Amino acid sequence: MADVLTWTIERRVMLAERVELLRKELAEVDVEVARLEVAEVVYSQWAEATDGGRRPSGIVEPEPEPRSVVVTPGAAGMRLVPDCVDGIGLEALTSDYRRIMEIVAGADGPVMAKDVARALGRELTPGKVEPVRGQLRKLADRGWLVRTGAGRYLPR
Repeated sequence: MADVLTWTIERRVMLAERVELLRKELAEVDVEVARLEVAEVVYSQWAEATDGGRRPSGIVEPEPEPRSVVVTPGAAGMRLVPDCVDGIGLEALTSDYRRIMEIVAGADGPVMAKDVARALGRELTPGKVEPVRGQLRKLADRGWLVRTGAGRYLPR
């Protein structure tokens, strides 16, 4: 008798977990359907206005107003860390990334993210070390540093 009760409880728990997964999947599908409906409406309006693309839509883009623009790294999609190519120096990096490069270059050997975080004066908690790890990985991905198999970093 206890075996039947145990089986029914286990089965109910398993089915409840499956219901939760299916609800999440259904919510994702609903979002995708809504996106497709919006895209369909926009495309239909465009096709109607342009006779399927055979004539101009009549939409006129306004001329941009002349103004002085200061371009800084990270503005308008500009990368904070550009690709490292010949002829580009550390001045292409923001001050935070330059500081990290100086720490890695000044180390006696490969450094870990926590070593760099410590040198930056940050606490050694995951919330303070993980952003540094992300910055190191970004520098390695863009060719500024070399990442070893053990997750340590060296200057290129």
